[in-house]
Amino acid sequence: MSHPAVPALEARSITKIFPGVVANQEVSLQVHAGEILALLGENGAGKSTLMNVLFGLYHPTQGEIWVDGRPVTLKTPRDAIALGIGMVHQHFQLVPVMTVIDNIMLGDEPIRYGLLDRRHAEERIRALSHQYGLAVDPHSVIEDLPVGIRQRVEILKALYRNAKILILDEPTAVLTPQEIEGLFAVMETLKRQGKAMIFITHKLKEVLRIADRILVLRGGRVVGAADPQTATQSQLAALMVGREVILTVEKGAARPGAAVLEVTDLQAKNDLGEPALRGVSLQVRAGEIVGVAGVQGNGQTELVEVITGLRRASGGQVRIGGVDRTHASPGQITHAGHCSHVPEDRHAYGMVDSYTVADNLILNQYAQPPFARAATIQQAAIAEHAEKLVKKFDVRTPSIETPGGSLSGGNQQKMVVAREFSRPIQLLIAAQPTRGIDVGSIEFIHQQIVAKRDEGVAVLLVSAELDEILALSDRIAVIYQGRILDVVDRAAATREGLGLLMAGVKAEPT
Repeated sequence: MSHPAVPALEARSITKIFPGVVANQEVSLQVHAGEILALLGENGAGKSTLMNVLFGLYHPTQGEIWVDGRPVTLKTPRDAIALGIGMVHQHFQLVPVMTVIDNIMLGDEPIRYGLLDRRHAEERIRALSHQYGLAVDPHSVIEDLPVGIRQRVEILKALYRNAKILILDEPTAVLTPQEIEGLFAVMETLKRQGKAMIFITHKLKEVLRIADRILVLRGGRVVGAADPQTATQSQLAALMVGREVILTVEKGAARPGAAVLEVTDLQAKNDLGEPALRGVSLQVRAGEIVGVAGVQGNGQTELVEVITGLRRASGGQVRIGGVDRTHASPGQITHAGHCSHVPEDRHAYGMVDSYTVADNLILNQYAQPPFARAATIQQAAIAEHAEKLVKKFDVRTPSIETPGGSLSGGNQQKMVVAREFSRPIQLLIAAQPTRGIDVGSIEFIHQQIVAKRDEGVAVLLVSAELDEILALSDRIAVIYQGRILDVVDRAAATREGLGLLMAGVKAEPT
């Protein structure tokens, strides 16, 4: 592919240092008009930091930014926008109670004769929607729109400000498969119209599908470049992690036994007092993995919290091992229910940042033998236990006395997983178990989840990663707006079928 000699956007030897952390080190990249450059790397590789530098949110410690062949200084995002740089953030920057028009023109309102000219804004938005295939009703209220449409609004917001360079930060993280295809169609249109795009992701399939060039970051540095025409997922994974990675999950057929978790007509409210679960019924048997698929925000979080005692149900029943645990405390569910929980938010529910690694590894067992005897803490037993788990689960820490909060996100997650997987249990609740960790660690945690299943543990897996659900599950339950729309056997599940269910579309029985 031939490009103009002058890149639309160029980073030259960008270094960004935070206190005690080198987030980017000597990173250089170029993206041209009419090109999609994929920036691939695990969480913590430095991708988002670099994009925040290119959008004026952070100032580089060293290095230069060039736009259209000349050096520029970006003191604020306003400077970046003035130069034609637009950013679609991973977490949308939209006001939920406002309309599409109001969100798009916010901060850049057209004024005519001293008054707000909404009609001009609407005409411009409709023209941009038509030009780039971004079908959106300008009068819709944001909170009423599906996630994929909200993302279109974010893209329109950037185009409304005359963006010619678009930074898309993890844009597929909250989309269904169909919405991802819709996004890629929009990106192809933008490319044909001469826009330069930087597409940030950690998903290998996506970069091979959409990118013109691939740059791989690891540990804040560029560690390689790849051509999507010739690169393989295995090669990209090895670049991301620094070693060869087995991307497929090795597992035999499940041999399910009796039901361990039985959820019947479960109802619960979210933090705002609105219905989050609307009659959920679900069963997980010993020796099987049931995956819960769905776009984030459809009740998955509340379902896990009710089952694990972190949120009260307003109706229905939770039975674990045949015993009613509907209103049991987290401690009762952990011990009497023999349940382990890898929480979605490890900082809120999975660890204590200021506690040592050793203490975090016994958080829910500290009062039990061999860690306590006659109300006396047994430090030697705690240390021995910690050394064993740190080694087995490859938790990279200077010492077991290091505060858990000072570990990297991936190692914090491995610490939580090590604790929850290392005691006798009958039920494992794993919510986003591999969020924020490298593909090498994902490989290991997947093996551990399958091993638990093969030991006869009932596993409920909740994940926003459809590939993870498909790789691990024996049965898949799809949740939409607080209801289980369908439960399908893995053998009969397809990405397309699950994607439609995740969007609320259930096929009529034939």
